[in-house]
Amino acid sequence: MVALRDVHYGWVVVAAGTLAVFACIGIGRFALGMLLPPMGADLGLTYAEMGFVSSGNLVGYTIAVMAAGWLSRRFGSRLLIVVGLVTVAASMMAISLTHGFQGLLPLYVITGLGSGAANVPVMALVSFWFARRHRGKAAGLIVSGNGFAIILSGALVPAFAAGGASDGWRGAWLALGAIVLAVAAVCWLLVRHRPEEHDLAPFGGADRGAHAAGAGGDAEADRRAGALRRRTLAHLGAIYFLFGASYVIYATFIVTSLIDDHGFPDATAGAFWSWLGILSLVSGPVFGSLSDIIGRRAGLMVVFALHMAAYGLASAPLSDAFLFLSIALFGIAAWSIPSIMAAAVGDYMGADHAAAGFGTITVVFGIGQIVGPAIAGLAADAAGGFAVSFALAAALAAVAIVLSGFLHQPPPS
Repeated sequence: MVALRDVHYGWVVVAAGTLAVFACIGIGRFALGMLLPPMGADLGLTYAEMGFVSSGNLVGYTIAVMAAGWLSRRFGSRLLIVVGLVTVAASMMAISLTHGFQGLLPLYVITGLGSGAANVPVMALVSFWFARRHRGKAAGLIVSGNGFAIILSGALVPAFAAGGASDGWRGAWLALGAIVLAVAAVCWLLVRHRPEEHDLAPFGGADRGAHAAGAGGDAEADRRAGALRRRTLAHLGAIYFLFGASYVIYATFIVTSLIDDHGFPDATAGAFWSWLGILSLVSGPVFGSLSDIIGRRAGLMVVFALHMAAYGLASAPLSDAFLFLSIALFGIAAWSIPSIMAAAVGDYMGADHAAAGFGTITVVFGIGQIVGPAIAGLAADAAGGFAVSFALAAALAAVAIVLSGFLHQPPPS
């Protein structure tokens, strides 16, 4: 049996990072999928307003990630993560007191600010704490926190609604905010920015040479290497944009679609949401580790193919069995793209530039997330259902497969 003192501290950072993602993204964003139906009914929200609420959260998220790389270098990962989580907790608790779209929207924008401030430094930590061949696995474990949050919200929100009160969702927002606050305290105790703070090397050993290719070479080589890095970052950003615009449509509206389009009771839809969360627990570790073996390019293509199939099945007029298959396909690959992207940025940019690089592509990712639910909500109002919205998500995933296929291999470690 391995003694706790023999465990590399990088895995403690992974455990804390998993909790942080559970709180800032899993609860701060994905719990909305369960909260929208009862909250929308009680407050009289249209589908378009639901879409704008989700997009507003992602506007806040995108604004935060624009500055997250600089803030992380200036103040350190731990402080930024904790401040972000406290912001998420406070704004969610305040949402429990809102009485309409006008009050809900700005508060959920603030939730997004906190989510972005916490998430970027969390994901960048893997580039400091792990050698390249372990980064996909480590990042995959961190993003599995999303799955735990979905399981929790799938059980907790219907439990609050079971009391019969039309505003039981208010208690759910309050309870979820309190959980995020507790996670902030744990992260303050456990998160460390670099292994040097513990006189350690990254887990798996330090990579040979700087991944920022061209460091130490002649000026022309440095210029070419810098241009290649910028093109690669733009390429990764375009792929991440397509992920953001497509997955958020499904994550925001699949529960509402189950209830409104297909007539499922709230509790049944919540059970399916929880099963999606259970299945998603394997998505980050499995596909992150797979990308360590087969490469980031092939890993991205496999995951986007699964996403495309899930969205396509949700859009088609098929039996309920295909809806279940759609949820299963999305679940097993749900959080794979962020874990692969976090590892890929470290591979291409090097550990020292990982936070800034991940922050840059996350801004583009955030723009995709803003656009996706707003368009999907408007389309659902116009069409009277979400089939067209899910078909759009499938088309975006198909484009992402093609773009992923054109990624070049990273420089040798």
